[in-house]
Amino acid sequence: MRTALLQSSGRPGSIVENLKVLDEAAGRAAAAGAALLAAPEMFLTGYAIGDDIARLAESADGDSADAIAETAARHGLAIAYGYPERDGDTVYNSAQLISADGTRLANYRKTHLFGCFERDHFTPGEQPVVQTELNGLTVGLLICYDVEFPENVRAHALAGTDLLVVPTAQMHPFQFVAESMIPVRAFENQMYVAYVNRVGQEGEFEFVGLSTLAGPDGIARTRAGHAEQLVLADADPAFLAASRAANPYLDDRRPGLYGSLA
Repeated sequence: MRTALLQSSGRPGSIVENLKVLDEAAGRAAAAGAALLAAPEMFLTGYAIGDDIARLAESADGDSADAIAETAARHGLAIAYGYPERDGDTVYNSAQLISADGTRLANYRKTHLFGCFERDHFTPGEQPVVQTELNGLTVGLLICYDVEFPENVRAHALAGTDLLVVPTAQMHPFQFVAESMIPVRAFENQMYVAYVNRVGQEGEFEFVGLSTLAGPDGIARTRAGHAEQLVLADADPAFLAASRAANPYLDDRRPGLYGSLA
C-alpha cells in the first residue's frame, strides 16, 4: 500500500486553510498512486495555538471530519490526520483515519501527553490499541510521544498491527526519535511505522521534520528533510510476512518473565 506522508505545519489557527492544504496534498498523493495520506499531529488546527485548542476542538464526526471525508472520497484515498477532539467538556489530542469512500474507520486519543503544554490543554485517552483494516493491512494509530513507550508499540504488534501510523509534533532537540528510534521500533515489533511530523517554528516549538516510513527490517523506505514536503513509500504485505518469518521476536518472547515490568 503506497503511503504518503504530508510533512507540514499547515496554517496554525486556521482550519479552513489547513483543509485546503490537505486537499491539495491529497490530490498530489493520489496522482502518485498513494492509497493512504497521513498528516501530522494536530494538523487540522495547528499545535502551538494555546487556548484556541479548546475553541477550535471538534467532535470526531464534526464539520471538519465531514470535509475530510469528502476530500478522501473525491481523491480516492484514505486520510489520517491529527486534530483536537471535543467530547462534551473534555478535549483530547486525537488522530482519525477516514477511508477512501469517506467512512470514518478509526479514532484514537493520545494516551501519553508530553510536557506541561499538552497536560494543560488535553485529557489523556485510555484506549491503548486502536486498529482498522485498510487495503489488506491492519492499520493502527498512535500519536507522537506514545511511540516512545515500547509497551505501546509492542501492544500493537501483539494485536496484529501491520502498519502503525503516528502523526507527530516532534521538536528540537529530540530528532533522534525520527532518525533512530522509529526504525528500531519497526524492527523489534516487525511492522511498518509511518511517522509524519510537523516542521518549522511554531510558537515556542521548533519542529524538526524528518518524517519517515520505516520497514520491519529497520530500514527507512523514505525520509523527509527539514522543509515542507510530501514523501511516499510502500508498505508491502509480502515483505512483511517474509520478515516476520525470518525475525521471530514475537514468537520467542517469554511473557512469564515480564510481569514485574508492569
